[in-house]
Amino acid sequence: MNALEIRGLTKHFADFTLDDLNLTLPGGCILGLIGENGAGKSTTIRLILGMLHADSGTVTVLGRDSRENPVLTKQDIGVVLDEVGIPECMTPKQVGKVMANVFLRWNAETYQGLLARFSLPENKKFKEFSKGMKMKLGLAVALSHEAKLLILDEATSGLDPVVRDEVVSILSEFTRDESHSILISSHIVSDLEKLCDTIAFLHKGRLLLCEDKDALRDEYALWHGTAGQLEELDKNAAVTITLGFFLGGLFIVASDILLEKRMVTDYKEEGFKRCILLITAVTMHNIPEGLAIGVAFGCAGICG
Repeated sequence: MNALEIRGLTKHFADFTLDDLNLTLPGGCILGLIGENGAGKSTTIRLILGMLHADSGTVTVLGRDSRENPVLTKQDIGVVLDEVGIPECMTPKQVGKVMANVFLRWNAETYQGLLARFSLPENKKFKEFSKGMKMKLGLAVALSHEAKLLILDEATSGLDPVVRDEVVSILSEFTRDESHSILISSHIVSDLEKLCDTIAFLHKGRLLLCEDKDALRDEYALWHGTAGQLEELDKNAAVTITLGFFLGGLFIVASDILLEKRMVTDYKEEGFKRCILLITAVTMHNIPEGLAIGVAFGCAGICG
């Protein structure tokens, strides 16, 4: 059974439209949702959770239409947002007592075990917690009521690398159970590379890419240079040459898209099949003769 099915999901705002979104998250998988700020990631998550009402389209969670019994549906969803949302005056011990009356399958033993694993003091107020401690408490709550689907919106942003690695490890453990799935929105591409089975890329409210991460890594490499150098390439050596663009740190192959002549070329040849999936420290510039780039994850030092 699919953990999540989104079909034709549309939401109009005065200055933005999430347009006809279609996504499927199979059971036991992790889907990474990425895109620039304002691309529609948080809007998508709010629609899934019923925090916004869609203008059209459907969201099916674990085989149930999310609109038919939202209270029951939310029993099966663990949510961790960038702002955890726990009252600042509460302690983890108090949070556990409250959640026991919220979730039908609340497991106090699991919760206590996670508090110990995360080294979270039971009697310290939430407002006194660091960013990492707050996120750990939110994750402890999300993992303590037998949720089958975790939805994480920028849950690892602002965490130091050690804490991020710990969180990534826990999420990987969660999906060892094939009935468990994760939808994660993040700007931290290294976390997505470690975690995700599939990458979905949103741009200005439209889904431009949804592909298996390993397929992307296996099938593409990255070439960059000037338009003149591109013309000089031996076309017989290249398996594919495709127009594309950088956005939000990700290289997107998009043969039917050319944004303001910002041109990047996907280039792959025998002996040169390293990944192009994740790009670090990239800023788009309108350079007519080509686009200088940073370092590609997994293939540092590539040159045209």
